[in-house]
Amino acid sequence: MRALLEADLGRRAVTLVDRGVEGLFAELHGDVVWREGELVVHGRRRSGSVWTVEAGGHGLALMPSVFGWPDVIVDHSPRAAASIRYPAAGVGLLWEEPRPSPAGLAAVLGRTRAELLAVLGEPLSTPQLAERLGVTPSAVSQHLGALRGAGLVATRRSGRNALHLRTAVGAVLVGEAGAVQPGAEG
Repeated sequence: MRALLEADLGRRAVTLVDRGVEGLFAELHGDVVWREGELVVHGRRRSGSVWTVEAGGHGLALMPSVFGWPDVIVDHSPRAAASIRYPAAGVGLLWEEPRPSPAGLAAVLGRTRAELLAVLGEPLSTPQLAERLGVTPSAVSQHLGALRGAGLVATRRSGRNALHLRTAVGAVLVGEAGAVQPGAEG
């Protein structure tokens, strides 16, 4: 939140320098209007509400907020500087869940390891994985070792067979919620 608020303040400072007071208020919020030297705020909560912000010679503090969206909040009776709290630019992104992309995962892990994670939503053996991905079993084993070392894949042995499955962390990387560990009851 702090980074978002600081970025908004930086953006507003650049706008003030480049476009002046009129430009700053023109893009601050749709309810805020700079008109003939007066700052006017139109209220959404009470339809028809209009306030002229009076700084009273004490200045005006503009404060980005992540909690007041979508409204502008005006201090109607300031004791010092008047203040306006407005929604920070990009505030909606704070609560969005990141969505991993297969291409992005492949760029970080490599194509084969990303494909291994993608297909390991079900328990599979090394030969099954090699056939699905069109690579040798030894290549699959090498990639699985790296993924296991990173905690992204778990392996369960049963005699000569080994079944591999992505872990909960691996599932998050491919954009799925949770994963069942091999041998887990469920």
